[in-house]
Amino acid sequence: MKKINVILAVAALAALAVSCQKADPYGYTIKNNQIVYNTPERPADQQSMLGFAAEPIENVRIGFVGLGMRGSGSVDIITYVDNCEIVAVCDLYQDRVEAIQKMLAERGKPEAAGYWGEEGYKQLCERDDIDLVYLAVPWQLHTPIAVYAMEHGKHVAIEVPAATSIQECWDLVNTSERTRKHCMMLENCCYDFFELTCLNMIQQGLFGDIVHVEGSYCHDLSPYWDRYQGDWRMVYNKDHHGDVYPTHGIGPICQDLNIHRGDKMDVLVAMDSDAFAGQAAADARGIYGDIKYANGDNTSTLIRTRKGKTILVEHSVVTPRPYSRMYQVQGTKGFANKYPNEGLALGADELKGEDVAYDNLNAEWYMSNEQRDAIMEQYKHPMIADIEAKAKEVGGHGGMDFIMIYRLIYCLHHGLPLDQDVYDAAEWSSLVELTEVSINHGSMPVVMPDFTRGEWDKTDGITFATAK
Repeated sequence: MKKINVILAVAALAALAVSCQKADPYGYTIKNNQIVYNTPERPADQQSMLGFAAEPIENVRIGFVGLGMRGSGSVDIITYVDNCEIVAVCDLYQDRVEAIQKMLAERGKPEAAGYWGEEGYKQLCERDDIDLVYLAVPWQLHTPIAVYAMEHGKHVAIEVPAATSIQECWDLVNTSERTRKHCMMLENCCYDFFELTCLNMIQQGLFGDIVHVEGSYCHDLSPYWDRYQGDWRMVYNKDHHGDVYPTHGIGPICQDLNIHRGDKMDVLVAMDSDAFAGQAAADARGIYGDIKYANGDNTSTLIRTRKGKTILVEHSVVTPRPYSRMYQVQGTKGFANKYPNEGLALGADELKGEDVAYDNLNAEWYMSNEQRDAIMEQYKHPMIADIEAKAKEVGGHGGMDFIMIYRLIYCLHHGLPLDQDVYDAAEWSSLVELTEVSINHGSMPVVMPDFTRGEWDKTDGITFATAK
């Protein structure tokens, strides 16, 4: 009898857990050994942001929040971009604000209004002379500040990842749809020259049908942990399983697959190693006490799309290894990868009639560096043709930061749809929670939410809008 009571109690607890999950419109239930996330209906006062274009802005007035490593670098770059001005800057610390004011003066730019302290961002967002709020703060603050900015009539651009939970992803989507304000995640790796050229080659059919893609963030952060104010990044890794920084890897390959522009990510499975180096790194810092470090030294995530494509994403930030974003494209007619060495493998049939010496090409091995460089030059993405030289001169991760910021201001200035929309921000950032939930349930498959609410196939491929 006692055994039966225990079984009934366990069943009741399980039912209660399912009931609680159902009560959360953005939560999940477990069905047929899968974690199934909810996709709630769009409220009546919201509209889809697919293809959304705001009114043109003659001179984009910018407020910066966060002036540390990324923020100060972005301010530096934007002083080289036309049709915009920096109206206000904000940071937790006054000395950072003063340093940016000095930079602006050295560049011959007008002094910006300065704010500091924990709620200085609110004063900045409440100004009526700002069009765009640019966020470069710790991950945990991205969504709350972005929502506040949109609620106060501002477009927002957010460093990566834009959100750290599914609830935050939906907060960004719902607020953007309700306020009709752009919400762009600043995924700079989508603007790398190699990735853009491969995207153009994919769109021209050189790789045939894309079957499998790979991306990653593999970067030993040992020299950098001390640079994160309050140790926030190590703390986040200490407390969380999963791919906590997925967007550098997933962003470019989602564009290659036209995610929510003809295809969608459906099912995800994540698995991680133990935290061998991670635990040692946390112990060596001696500031956490006796803790168990959560984030595995390597996290691998497999995703299958609605149209039968597969994606592999990896995260590794504590073990010594060469930097890699993997970036790999496998198609029915060819192959490309950027790391560890840039390589193309294409058959001659795909290149007939092109201005390239294609003799003896076979997709089973890499073409020569000379052939690769000639093809990459020929298929350079037209979007960067006019700005490549300036991008390389100004810099920012080899120029891709400049291209990203240039495109953001260009689209706002001309009243065009942005290259990355709020659904990109939500989809790519959603891996932060989804991978952790999968790992915490023994690498159980996760049926991913649809942030477009059924409109993932309403747009025919990714495009970069121009005013021409």
